Amino acid sequence: MKFLLAGGGTAGHVNPLLALAESLRADGHEVLALGTKEGLEQRLVPERGFELAVVPKLPMPRKVSAAMLSFPFRLLAAAWKVRGVIKSQGMAAVVGFGGYASAPAYLGAKFAGVPIVVHEANAKAGFANRLGLRLGGSAAVAFGNSDLQPAKLVGMPLRSEILASANSYDPQQARVELGLDPMLPTLLVTGGSLGARSINLAVLDALGDLLRAGIQVLHIVGDRAELPERNEQGYLRIAYCNRMDAAIAASDLAVSRAGASTVSEFSACGLPAVYVPYPVGNGEQRFNAQTALDAGAALVVADADFTAEFITSKVIPIISHRKTLNKMAAAALEIGISDGTERLKQMLLTAVDTSSRD
Repeated sequence: MKFLLAGGGTAGHVNPLLALAESLRADGHEVLALGTKEGLEQRLVPERGFELAVVPKLPMPRKVSAAMLSFPFRLLAAAWKVRGVIKSQGMAAVVGFGGYASAPAYLGAKFAGVPIVVHEANAKAGFANRLGLRLGGSAAVAFGNSDLQPAKLVGMPLRSEILASANSYDPQQARVELGLDPMLPTLLVTGGSLGARSINLAVLDALGDLLRAGIQVLHIVGDRAELPERNEQGYLRIAYCNRMDAAIAASDLAVSRAGASTVSEFSACGLPAVYVPYPVGNGEQRFNAQTALDAGAALVVADADFTAEFITSKVIPIISHRKTLNKMAAAALEIGISDGTERLKQMLLTAVDTSSRD
């Protein structure tokens, strides 16, 4: 069969799309991705060997304006274009992951009469995925506290190589490969691909206390942090890490933003975390981390409260206490979903099978 997978803009939309695409391709199905010219999908999708079709980027206007008045017509035009692709290529179904390309994809699927499957990565759903559900789509969610309902909990489609490698690594070997001391407890700090200035500054302010406590730090500062890379005893600072499997395996505790993929990966790998939700937007990151917080797998702290003093008073005692870390790691594994890709794929195939029998 052939499937249209729509989504993009951010890695949080593109990576689960690619995880499902690769699983479908491995089973002999064909995949066409749908995105925009502006999103990360423009680079990431072709790199993985998939064809990318594009639609115009159509942000939903927030204020009364000419753009707001024309928005429904521009959306319908893009959707009719998608319908033509679905019909001409014989697509069996459409799966959307949110982002600008998903709304026209859902409408196009409705016009073409093919099943719609919606995957919502964040605990708070966006406009496009709410539209997909209203159009009769079957909803899959990454977190049990998602506000997109009714929905089936499938978890996040994760990169199989990350999970397999992270879970098979010996922590000491992972540390050696990263240039760290194999015997020291390790704190992983990451703000995501762009970094997080507040997290970076707090960690730098607390670095002396961390080192004196015998804790080494693997600090991924982000490409835009404008901080030079450093490699010294107890502290490795890099702009970007292309070995996140080793980084996760090497670490006892993480400090991170609470993007859906990050929370899902850390939980599936059993890595306890201190989540510092991104303070801008609709607050979805705070909700993404709620399940881990409730389970005892993580702490959640507001961006404004994540300071050197917080690290000294809260983070150091946790990473210095093996019993606490073990308990948090077990809780993370308990809530983590490692087979999200397979669950979503089976939901998709069931939707196609049910539609063909109707």
